[in-house]
Amino acid sequence: MVYLNRIYTRGGDAGETSLGDMSRVPKTHARIVAYGGVDELNSVLGLARSVQLPEKLQSWLSHIQNDLFDLGADLCVPEAEGSTVPALRVTAEQTTRLEHWIDEINDSLRPLTSFILPGGSPASAWLHLARTVCRRVEISVWQLISEKHVVSPEVSKYLNRLSDLLFVLARHCNADGRDDVLWVPGKNRSQQAQ
Repeated sequence: MVYLNRIYTRGGDAGETSLGDMSRVPKTHARIVAYGGVDELNSVLGLARSVQLPEKLQSWLSHIQNDLFDLGADLCVPEAEGSTVPALRVTAEQTTRLEHWIDEINDSLRPLTSFILPGGSPASAWLHLARTVCRRVEISVWQLISEKHVVSPEVSKYLNRLSDLLFVLARHCNADGRDDVLWVPGKNRSQQAQ
């Protein structure tokens, strides 16, 4: 159980913050950037849930928002040898659940004939924004890994599947793809400036 009885501690006023293992790092540390991005993604999903969505999608996004707190906790606590306290880690089952949802929604979508421009319905636009934030967060996790920080492999898998799910959900909210805004390559190259 988490208890937050004080919102400000002044502990970060000098540009450092504590990880879940209580080690201190700069606020610019790649791990902080990664789980800060997860928090941003969760906030965008909250915005997506504030518009008209089918009940099933509301439920799924609520589930995902909770998973994202698990994912943030996973990133917040570095893996340490000999640790006696088990850290919360994202599981393969959480990723597999996203794959099942992708398959369920994708079966009803109109086949793609072009890349899609973000937009259409408000719900679709918010889900596209969430998708792009998710991709950026995934990149920040890979940056963390490239700097030789140990990260649970399920974190990047979960984020990769989540961005795919958000893409198909955005299409679903555009009348199963019928109202998608399609990219027309070179459409504006030959038009004179207006």
